[in-house]
Amino acid sequence: MPGSHRPLGRVLLEALVAHGAREIFGIPGDFVLPFFKQVEESGSLPFYTLSHEPSVGFAADAAARFGGRLSVAVATWGAGAFNLVNPIAGAYAERSPVVVISGAPGVRERASGWQLHHMSRAIDTQARIFREITCDAAVLDDPARAPADIARVLRSALDYSRPVYLELPRDLVAAPTGKVPVLERTAADPEALAECAEEVLARLARAQRPVMLVDVELRRYGVEEKVAALAERLGIPVVTTFMGRGLLAAHPRLVRGTYLGAAGDAAITSLVEESDALLLLGVILSDTNFAVSARKIDMRRAILALDRAVRVGHHTYPDIPLDALLDALLARPATRPAARLGTFAEAATTLAVDDGALRPSDIAAGINDLFAAHGKMPIAADMGDCLFTAMEIANTGLVAPGYYAGMGFGVPAGLGACVAAGGRPLILVGDGAFQMTGWELGNCRRYGWDPIVVVFNNSSWEMLRVFQPESGFNDLSDWRFAELAGPLGGDGVRVATRREFAAALARAHATRGRFQLIEAMLPRGETSETLARFVAGFKAARANS
Repeated sequence: MPGSHRPLGRVLLEALVAHGAREIFGIPGDFVLPFFKQVEESGSLPFYTLSHEPSVGFAADAAARFGGRLSVAVATWGAGAFNLVNPIAGAYAERSPVVVISGAPGVRERASGWQLHHMSRAIDTQARIFREITCDAAVLDDPARAPADIARVLRSALDYSRPVYLELPRDLVAAPTGKVPVLERTAADPEALAECAEEVLARLARAQRPVMLVDVELRRYGVEEKVAALAERLGIPVVTTFMGRGLLAAHPRLVRGTYLGAAGDAAITSLVEESDALLLLGVILSDTNFAVSARKIDMRRAILALDRAVRVGHHTYPDIPLDALLDALLARPATRPAARLGTFAEAATTLAVDDGALRPSDIAAGINDLFAAHGKMPIAADMGDCLFTAMEIANTGLVAPGYYAGMGFGVPAGLGACVAAGGRPLILVGDGAFQMTGWELGNCRRYGWDPIVVVFNNSSWEMLRVFQPESGFNDLSDWRFAELAGPLGGDGVRVATRREFAAALARAHATRGRFQLIEAMLPRGETSETLARFVAGFKAARANS
């Protein structure tokens, strides 16, 4: 091969590594087989195949969230990649930098005049759809242009912490091409950044009740330590949003708790809503975070840093990355005397170990006891009451579809956590969501994964029932998930009392090498205390709107 040119597929893999990716999740298919061959033979990145493309997307999303870096999802064109649309839409909504790579028909096939299998409407339909749910995209149909396209797209993923899309025709995987440069991330204008930082600090200096509210972009951009240093330096209390639960878990002294409006702790609600300088760092202004606010947040008195822009009252500074803002704030003298923050240790619930019927909040209490005895574990939670129950668990690393609110995330996200979270994960999932993607646990034995899985089984879509209790379609059949764990390669147990749950959790934690599934049988109609408050607050807010 002349000069420094190498096969396009290999060059793409090298570029992924250079831009921070550490794993690939995927499912093979005919159009992507040549690229999969290079993935396998090169050994550039660990490669994990799952059973259905939505799970591939969810696993890559969770790995990106836990790792604070790129993760990769690979599928074949059409029938495979279209299955990625929902998880990638969720990753876009929640700012997760997943690189989607789709094998595609070759350049010569595209010009054949035939209708190609897996094609829906037109040859470019898939690319056009993914452009709607990614922040940048490229079809790598020109080897000479491919390195520049790959470099631009991967920089966009890092700049915006959102998914990107690359389409690779199968007859170009071995085409010679040049090395992909690593482009510098797009920087802020120094004068605009300086002016912005000065205005933010001036606003905080005048405030009597400043509060820092933090959300998902902190983890996406890897700036939790910088935020902790800023809070410590300025003496500003920190509160996480619902979506940001799990942030700053390494700094429990700084975090007062989680803001849930009318559904949460009254003292935290008052702290946030009565602040005269609310500093929102990476906070998504969504109904999930603010629909149950007891009092509407006055954005005229707030400072919002989100999506590479900063808004201070009525002033907006575009193209200011969050990490650059924090660096600028930390580089300047503090403009307010640092207050003593005190200690804000969470009062985690504990489980009454008796023969009473198990309820969702009991699951949180039992997990708190486990964490107190053995240390915290990272958590992957699905949507539903399992996520609201997680709000009652001591603050720890947590991934969940809190804003996009799609079901099926929990189990494959837990598998992504096995790869990227740095510890054995705990998976919280409802029975409805487990029916969708729980079977991915069958892949654990191939890779040596052994998560602990708690299935909230009330034979119901209980999250929907709380909003529309009269509908019979919320009733589900009992699939007896614990009995299926053995054939899938794990251990399963069904529990119905608090004592049984405590014993099962202790046994699961002590058993390594196989996934552990605890099927928690819950009375239909019972919800966590947090979900009950959230629903009441949400209904009240809708009634008053």
